[in-house]
Amino acid sequence: MSIVDEIKQSYRQGGVLTKLIYINIGVFIAIRLLQVFFSFSSGSGSAQHYPLLEWVSVPADLSKLLFKPWTLISYMFVHYDFLHILFNMLYLYWFGRIFLEFLNPRQLLGVYFLGGLSGVAFYLVSYNLIPVLHQQVPYAILMGASGSVMAILFAIARYAPNHKIYLLFFGAVQLKYVALVALILDLISIPQLSNTGGHLTHIGGAAFGYFYGGSISQGRDVTMGFNRMMDRLATLFKPKSKLKVTHRRPVTDMEYNARKVNKQQEVDRILDKIKKSGYDSLSKEEKQTLFDASK
Repeated sequence: MSIVDEIKQSYRQGGVLTKLIYINIGVFIAIRLLQVFFSFSSGSGSAQHYPLLEWVSVPADLSKLLFKPWTLISYMFVHYDFLHILFNMLYLYWFGRIFLEFLNPRQLLGVYFLGGLSGVAFYLVSYNLIPVLHQQVPYAILMGASGSVMAILFAIARYAPNHKIYLLFFGAVQLKYVALVALILDLISIPQLSNTGGHLTHIGGAAFGYFYGGSISQGRDVTMGFNRMMDRLATLFKPKSKLKVTHRRPVTDMEYNARKVNKQQEVDRILDKIKKSGYDSLSKEEKQTLFDASK
């Protein structure tokens, strides 16, 4: 089996968390490979002069976003720097694994997307309403899965705050303190304008995660509507089955019990035949009946 086939098989057999990581890595590799060809034609290899990023990243300028609505989703899977995707995928894997210890994969997927949307909403509002940030609106773009990752962290930290994880040099630390430190680091990093948009997105994602963790603790899953919508979209691209579906009348309790008795009588008859003539005396149909009953 080739490496490509192994990757395909791993993707197909993997769960939601594995697929999210694979998609992020696949998009990163595709962007960097395309950038190689673009650098030869333009003479520049920097992200600022790479037009493809502008088509998959969220622009802070709302007039530009109006013509690029797909970026509200695509940006969650876009990375340009190696360290950016490395740490995002490591955090996604670690916190995603903890999330799945308590909640299910569909909820993880919903939090990933809705947390990312919450993060980009906070980013857009901040850049268009805060004067010092408004100056950067014409050229600012947003990319990366960190808003979604923060949503996953805060969701599980709110749902299971006392769950302990083991950190190098610190030992066992409760999850709520990990989330708190991550939030404080983002807050104090906002004045550093080099990645203000990213830190604002983290806060937006964390806010949704905190809200979700509280709602799921009370038995309300706000991702259900989103997951139903995703299911409908997925069915649009699935080939329709050529198998015909037939509907049968429901079996009554009396009919079910009668069938059960008849089946047991047939099994008893076969067992009596084995006692008298041995197993080899059974027909092919009788052997199959006995095999089915043994299950």
